[in-house]
Amino acid sequence: MSWLVNGEGGLTTAGYVVSVVLMLVCLAVGLALADRDGKRRGFAVRQLAYCAMAVALAYVTSFIKIFKLPYGGSVTLLSMLFIVLVANWYGVRTGVLVGFAYGLLQFLQEPYVLSVFQVCCDYVLAFAALGLAGLFRNKGKSGLMAGYITAVLARGFFHSLGGYLYWMDYMPENFPQSLAALYPIIYNYSYLLAEGVITVIVLKVPAVEKALERVRKSAVQ
Repeated sequence: MSWLVNGEGGLTTAGYVVSVVLMLVCLAVGLALADRDGKRRGFAVRQLAYCAMAVALAYVTSFIKIFKLPYGGSVTLLSMLFIVLVANWYGVRTGVLVGFAYGLLQFLQEPYVLSVFQVCCDYVLAFAALGLAGLFRNKGKSGLMAGYITAVLARGFFHSLGGYLYWMDYMPENFPQSLAALYPIIYNYSYLLAEGVITVIVLKVPAVEKALERVRKSAVQ
């Protein structure tokens, strides 16, 4: 791993190259396997275009941070929503693949490596879990909301798991000792739920609902 990770926990040049290659492989797999439950067997050009746009929008909005916590994690400008939308339109398989690709971009944005499984918890599994929103794709208008909430909770689970395994030493000394066992859960869900509440409020705006419905029809036709 020393050729991929430097002494400070960041990526070497080779590490960045490997990460980019993995992301491209992920997109290629998506091209071959996505949306097999639908009427078409391939990843249609339209689907690929919308998925690429979703990843790009999620990545750009992840830089727009309302506030950021000291040890990682932030409330962004609805960045998770774009991956959830893909899952809602095309299903779990596509959502997980797109979330995985987005997780690799997040890794490239702010890489920190303690172990392979830590990277999986903090980046790969956490963001791929956003694709679980696709479980509710056939639930009508309530499906997007239910899927988004599920996605937020699933992402928080993997971040919290990584917190218990790797980040407990970073717990502030002034954190209530009676709640020490809950520190990773409180820390990670504090920013995830904050962004979740903001997103739910935005989704409830009638103009936003109508706009997303028009985009959905264009995406799945």
